[in-house]
Amino acid sequence: MKKQILSTIVIMTALFTACNQGTKTTPIQNEMEKPQEFKYLLEQFADLKIMRYQVPGFDELTLQQKKLVYYLSEAALCGRDILFDQNYKNNLKIRRTLEEIYKNYEGDRQTNDFKEFVVYLKRVWFSNGIHHHYSTDKFTPGFSPEYLNELISESQGGSFPLDKGQTISDLVPEMTALLFDPEIAPKRISLDSSKDMIKASACNFYEGVTQKEAEEFYNKMKNPNDTTPISYGLNSKLVKKNGAVQEEVYKVRGLYSAALEKIVYWLEKASAVAENDQQKQVIEKLIGFYKTGDLNIYDEYNVLWVTDKSMVDFVNGFTEVYGDPLGMKATWESVVNFKDMEATKRAEIISANAQWFEDNSPVDPRFKKTEVKGVSAKVITVAQLGGDCYPSTPIGINLPNADWIRKEHGSKSVTMENITYAYDQAALGNGFLEEFCYSPEEIELSKKYGSLASNLHTDLHECLGHGSGQLLPGTSSEALKNYSSSLEEARADLFALYYLADPKMIELGIVLDTNTAKAEYNAYIRNGCMTQLTRIETGKNIEQAHMRNRQLIAKWCFEKGQAENVIEKVMREGETFYKINDYKKLRGLFGQLLAEVQRIKSEGDYEAGKNLVESYGVVVDPVLHKEVKDRFVKLNIAPYGGFINPVFKVTEQNGEITDIKIEYPEDYTEQMLYYSKNYSFL
Repeated sequence: MKKQILSTIVIMTALFTACNQGTKTTPIQNEMEKPQEFKYLLEQFADLKIMRYQVPGFDELTLQQKKLVYYLSEAALCGRDILFDQNYKNNLKIRRTLEEIYKNYEGDRQTNDFKEFVVYLKRVWFSNGIHHHYSTDKFTPGFSPEYLNELISESQGGSFPLDKGQTISDLVPEMTALLFDPEIAPKRISLDSSKDMIKASACNFYEGVTQKEAEEFYNKMKNPNDTTPISYGLNSKLVKKNGAVQEEVYKVRGLYSAALEKIVYWLEKASAVAENDQQKQVIEKLIGFYKTGDLNIYDEYNVLWVTDKSMVDFVNGFTEVYGDPLGMKATWESVVNFKDMEATKRAEIISANAQWFEDNSPVDPRFKKTEVKGVSAKVITVAQLGGDCYPSTPIGINLPNADWIRKEHGSKSVTMENITYAYDQAALGNGFLEEFCYSPEEIELSKKYGSLASNLHTDLHECLGHGSGQLLPGTSSEALKNYSSSLEEARADLFALYYLADPKMIELGIVLDTNTAKAEYNAYIRNGCMTQLTRIETGKNIEQAHMRNRQLIAKWCFEKGQAENVIEKVMREGETFYKINDYKKLRGLFGQLLAEVQRIKSEGDYEAGKNLVESYGVVVDPVLHKEVKDRFVKLNIAPYGGFINPVFKVTEQNGEITDIKIEYPEDYTEQMLYYSKNYSFL
């Protein structure tokens, strides 16, 4: 067995959260500056927008807690180069070449060519490499190969990353091929099961091995009778040397040692100011994992972490497996945070009733957990993002991923409310609702209830959805292969959608009426059927797991509800709209699909899972696609968003930290260059 293939982070972008333009009523609004006094949206380029988020409540932390956040944040920044290298083996050399040009180019910086060069560099920073962070396709520069030659030639003061024996003259054709040749590394992740997915993927988890060889290598390691299997292959690169397949493990004095040594340095400082003994053990166990690369220690760390209830918390490590076409190897990421005490009350009510939700789920009783253990939920304030959570970040997390840990020890779910708030504020007044909502009533529902609806969806998705259900004995967690992530995200989304409209939500005092569910149903169907298509290039189908999941659910419900006109496709003045006519019956459809997706997972029914995803989640209607993109482009909204981090300003006296303050920079380029200068260790 291996690491649960699913990724339990819900990746939301500006387009999805643009629906939630209502006034926020959580305590965050009272703690933050008024929206007009804080600049959330900083800039847009290509299909991206850069924002800032605030960290309300940091000043109220104790000095010890502030130190802990600071040390963990430094550790979060030290793994940046790891992700670049994991995404593609030439990313670091490309990034450093581009940065040297930016810093040293002596030519005219006002030309369109140079502006296009800057856009390309910013995209490389944003995506942590030369492949789009969402579609995983290699993006093409908006300048010519000849201009790249000029840029390098006229950057005489640059310290270019030359290989041993390489000259600047050699660098030019190498960079030209890497950036412009469509046959070189065209896609970071390929999930096309008709091909060798490893050979078709540019990610740097494998070298010289085929998919068949990789699968055979790990299958030999696995014991089908092991009820607590380690996450095989999670923290390693699989290579073939002298004809033998072997692992290069990520650890101190192993692969990525230089960066991991720095991460360990800051984690050791964090351990010294831990809030309590258990948190200290958590940090020290993570240090032990980094030093040894031992996945048994990693499991011990996760068991300790999942039950740690400290105020300050963090994710740091090789966590999610979306970046690997085989769903085994994890990219490095980090999120540093602390609890939003008031908003957490909502999440705690939900987690406290986890058994009720499980017992009343519409799935077959065979697939339900008889005892839900250790469901921990909270709303957090993010203080720092790193690795695969920066600049593009999730809005919710549910970890750990290992099925046996989740079953025996529970899971920890978080909703990142200061991140969703920043998304909401950046989206105010962008015209999205007016363009794509069917009616004024739908717009009003979204404005009034959309923000709460989105956060509740995340709460239910992360806290209960991913933690619900169980595999039948003998079912492998890897049985669904390349469709596992899409189906797992569909399972969690369906769980959330089904229960948002349950009377239990009103009984628990979480919502006052069904309007919150209606707002989320409108937004979900609109997005799944239509508006998420703005993120896809014309002529392409859907490949990203979350997007497949959303279209799968929306299109399946549209098709299955046609006989009773549950969801109506309406044409008005040549434009398409989706109108929900019966919310109650739509909830019933969500329940039916949830039952089937849970069956597929519990039984490991690969063919049924494949058929569901391929039939509903992949293929794009080209006519609707063009229409949606034409309507969207006139709004001048970037469909993807990411953030720059706040900066900690430390005050010291006699070598001791006496205070830490937070500042909010506004320059994306400046932060990226600063990180490259100060946190580049590979």
